[in-house]
Amino acid sequence: MRRVRYEHSGGPDVLFTEDVPVPVPEPGELLVRVEAAGVTLPVVRKVREPRDPIPLGGEIAGEVVSTGDGVSGYAPGDRVTGLCFGHGYAEFALLRSEMASPVPDGASAVDAVALVRSGLVAYGALDAARPARGEAALITAAASGVGHLALQLAKSRGASRVVGAVSVGAVPVGAVPGDTTGSGKVDFLRSLGADEVITYDEETWGEPVDYVLDAVGGELLTPAVRALAPHGRLVAYSSGGGTVQAYDLLVGAKSVTGFQMALIASGRPEVYERWRRELWRLFTTGALRPAVHAEFALEDAAKAHAVIEARGNLGKVVLIP
Repeated sequence: MRRVRYEHSGGPDVLFTEDVPVPVPEPGELLVRVEAAGVTLPVVRKVREPRDPIPLGGEIAGEVVSTGDGVSGYAPGDRVTGLCFGHGYAEFALLRSEMASPVPDGASAVDAVALVRSGLVAYGALDAARPARGEAALITAAASGVGHLALQLAKSRGASRVVGAVSVGAVPVGAVPGDTTGSGKVDFLRSLGADEVITYDEETWGEPVDYVLDAVGGELLTPAVRALAPHGRLVAYSSGGGTVQAYDLLVGAKSVTGFQMALIASGRPEVYERWRRELWRLFTTGALRPAVHAEFALEDAAKAHAVIEARGNLGKVVLIP
């Protein structure tokens, strides 16, 4: 089978495709023929980190080929999606059965990859903000795979005003055609229900909001906290790090909450499953519309990473083995 990996850290150009044997599922694992794999910012960042190479994992969706010992509830022929911690940029991948969930009839593998994992993060981050009807929300990285779903979910939970915050992306030549400039993101987010769209470099981010869902971190945390109204809440779910000054919280009685999906999946599986069912319900009723920016072949994984690095995507970037 073909899979994508890298041998040393660097930009997208370090990725390459190789032929390797099809893996054999261990106890508790599913062997999945991958039909779609999601590309995420955390994985893109890890490729650049000066560390030993890691498997390129993430969301996958496809058909179960075989199962390891001790697996119940899944059989060959079932269509599943889930988070793969091993090599997910591949024609076949191993998926822990507890991380898998069924793909409903009528939904494609691309739908599943665009909706489930990104949607779970968006849903969980929003839940951590404790939103009340009539409150105003601000979503950073609003055009991303998670952000564009968080924006729609905030609207569905009764937000009176939703602000999308974005960078001005510029996709490298040869990566993917299309307008991903600031104006393109404005049109995209407004089509999903955003009331306002601002860029990170604006001096002020408009009227204060009651909560911020932040997927960027780093230097963006300071203006994100500043954008909060008194008693406002910031939910940080970024892998980008950053520091918040205590004084900036004290003067407005503001708060910061960290959110990590893995802790929910492993420690509160009943919550994970409830959120997953709700996401599919919203999808099937048309209340939640996952957007796919582009689909790439495995051999073009470097181009997919380049789109994410340039912050050029409008929705999810997907690999199609």
